[in-house]
Amino acid sequence: MEEKSKEKIRKLGNDVVSQLEKKENPNITLPVRSLSNIYFDPQRRLIKIGDKTSKRHYLNVAHTKKFMQTLLVASECKKIMDQNVTTSIRDLYYALKRTINGTNENTFDSQADSDPVLEDLEAALNMLREELHLKADRKGYMSGSIIVEDAGDSINCAKMGSSGWAIPSDVEPEMVKFLENRAEFVLLVEKDAVWQRLNEDKFWKKQKCLIITGKGQPARGCRRLVNRLHNELKLPIYVLCDSDPWGLYIFSVIKQGSINLSFLSDRLGTPDAKYIGIMSTDLQKFDISSNVTINLNQQDKKRIKEMLNYIWFKPREWQKELKNMLKTGHKLEIEALSSKGIRFISERYLPEKIKNRDFLS
Repeated sequence: MEEKSKEKIRKLGNDVVSQLEKKENPNITLPVRSLSNIYFDPQRRLIKIGDKTSKRHYLNVAHTKKFMQTLLVASECKKIMDQNVTTSIRDLYYALKRTINGTNENTFDSQADSDPVLEDLEAALNMLREELHLKADRKGYMSGSIIVEDAGDSINCAKMGSSGWAIPSDVEPEMVKFLENRAEFVLLVEKDAVWQRLNEDKFWKKQKCLIITGKGQPARGCRRLVNRLHNELKLPIYVLCDSDPWGLYIFSVIKQGSINLSFLSDRLGTPDAKYIGIMSTDLQKFDISSNVTINLNQQDKKRIKEMLNYIWFKPREWQKELKNMLKTGHKLEIEALSSKGIRFISERYLPEKIKNRDFLS
């Protein structure tokens, strides 16, 4: 796997050298990552990138800087791979940032310049940045009855105390292996505070599950881990988010991938994931006071109307949920369940939802 990754970068460089030797205008072929080349595959139930490509030419004023930046990023990735080390995407930016001799022009002005170029390279090579020996900050935690091997160390996620196992950026099989699993499903929780409540209550032990938080929008490492837990261990995935358009969007990204990373949907999306809540109908089901609701603002309403037109929200159950949210005119945070008692979520709400299979697909 490692040698294949290096070979892809070598080929990119060799192609440019070959063009120069033939006195051609050197160029790099990249997938088009705009909305015009993004589609939803109903059979695979994933957001995918199409076949359109574009060329980034050196002898084109509009392309020259991006061409240079692409080769700089590729070259630095090749260097750190040859050294068999990893570095952060922040370190990558600083390693490449410099002023070009004889000019006032920088190679990169900020990390906002280098990150999209890295994504271009990932798409062009069909590789994860982790395969290029790059990593992002850890974001997300897991507890439960599973033992994993993380970079050679055995980690028992049932014995990680209040903090849980910090999910690394690189969770590919070469780095993270599943050694022993006794969990029957995975509960992915949007909010860290709710995850802490469930971890303190040992929800994972009582329900024989794994609990994971992405601390908001899950990072790629978290989504990749969920994908692997489902595909390799055949664990059902249940997602717990706020009952608002932003919580539902987080679920949709977990389920079918995102537009921005459509070229990685096969590895980041989990089409069989189920939405366990919070739902707009939970107020009545669980006799929750309307005092804990929050009125939808105009931005919320606009977003819901947009989501009603997304093909992945076209199933009747989702249309009903979104329209009911608009009809009631309010949203509901997960923490609102605490109005029924601090352990209501772990002792009644989630157990009943799981037992009754009260999910949205």
